[in-house]
Amino acid sequence: MKKLILVTSPPACGKTYVSKQLATNLKHVVYLDKDTLIPLSKQIFKAANQEYNRSSAFFEEYIRNYEYETIVDLALEALIYDDIVLINAPFTEEIRDHAYIEALKAKLLLKNASLVVIWVETSVEVCHQRMIERNSDRDTWKLSHWDEYISDIDFSIPKGLDDPAVIDDLLIFMNSTDEEFTKSLHNITGILEETIKM
Repeated sequence: MKKLILVTSPPACGKTYVSKQLATNLKHVVYLDKDTLIPLSKQIFKAANQEYNRSSAFFEEYIRNYEYETIVDLALEALIYDDIVLINAPFTEEIRDHAYIEALKAKLLLKNASLVVIWVETSVEVCHQRMIERNSDRDTWKLSHWDEYISDIDFSIPKGLDDPAVIDDLLIFMNSTDEEFTKSLHNITGILEETIKM
């Protein structure tokens, strides 16, 4: 069965590095990163004469959901041509929305594909430090308003996605230390390789 893998977590938890390492270790993978759409989104801010702030009400209303809709549509199309599509994106709201997940699973079923969510588990302190180190303009507001920003971020594992009868519907990738990363990469790659054969 084909797979759509969502590598998710709050920003700066290491999704991009984790996603790229998983994609490198697996076979027949199409890798998609929602951040690839950021240059287009910046033009929307510019055209609307809005400050570039990806935590703003303007972003939430006019950009956010369309970025997700676009990247998922690209993934569904890519599944026609290969066995695995991996999306690197937070999906912070979507993975806790039962209706959204069920609708996505129904679309995947039509393509003989299943959904895998990989949650990148990282401590808040490590996340903060990584955000400082990556020095990206998308984080300017977040870092200058850290307490306000972090109060709205849910770092808890989305356990509602886990069906005990399904081995790979929700996988936890521990990523606060190098040791955790190495162990998680090995374990999760093994699980995915095994379930792809089934």
